[in-house]
Amino acid sequence: MNNQRVVILGGSQGIGLAVAQQAAKAGALVVIASSKRANVDRALESLPRGATGAEVDLRSSPAIGRFFGNVGAFDHLVYTAGENLLLSPLNALDLDEARRFFELRFWSAITAVKLARPHLRANGSIVLTGGSAAHRPGAGFVVGASICGAMESLTRALAIELAPVRVNIVVPGFVETGLWNNIPADARAEMFRSAAAKLPVGRIGTPDDIAEHYLAFMRGGYTTGQSIIVDGGAVLS
Repeated sequence: MNNQRVVILGGSQGIGLAVAQQAAKAGALVVIASSKRANVDRALESLPRGATGAEVDLRSSPAIGRFFGNVGAFDHLVYTAGENLLLSPLNALDLDEARRFFELRFWSAITAVKLARPHLRANGSIVLTGGSAAHRPGAGFVVGASICGAMESLTRALAIELAPVRVNIVVPGFVETGLWNNIPADARAEMFRSAAAKLPVGRIGTPDDIAEHYLAFMRGGYTTGQSIIVDGGAVLS
């Protein structure tokens, strides 16, 4: 990936930061974006010289458009932006909150792809992010599973419409990131212990486990419209 430009929206923490670190290690020129300048600055400290970053409100189409105008031509777009997971049984679900949850994870992803497309080189790629809840949802995952399923369908549609740009999606399972921080620490630790005990691999995933598959899609010139589930075998258990 020497000298290829990789733009990562949501690249200041978790999986996005791990993608930025691995892409930079592979020789890419990395540009990260996040909603908080402090997070961008902290992430850049862990990236090599030449990496750049910007504070961008990913819920704002004008802000996204200005960002890509400043970036110029690039090779790969990665979308990992998210927020704390919305877990709620249907009878307690706040529908307005559910709609807001779709904004960043789904509508902002579509907006980013639309506004990035004029700047993407023809042999480039887009890698989106889903979740294994689309394939094996648990109780309380009504909204999360719906978004994950929508993202996989979106990926296949975009792969046709945007060809020859390749569009693929990584589908993580349980990964220890800050997205679970809305769950109390003790409950979160117990959830991870319980989940790990059921997984064939015997542990919860790390951001680095997931990030390598984004790079594989960026490098895979004969792969488009595909999803890869990276969940430690959860859909089998």
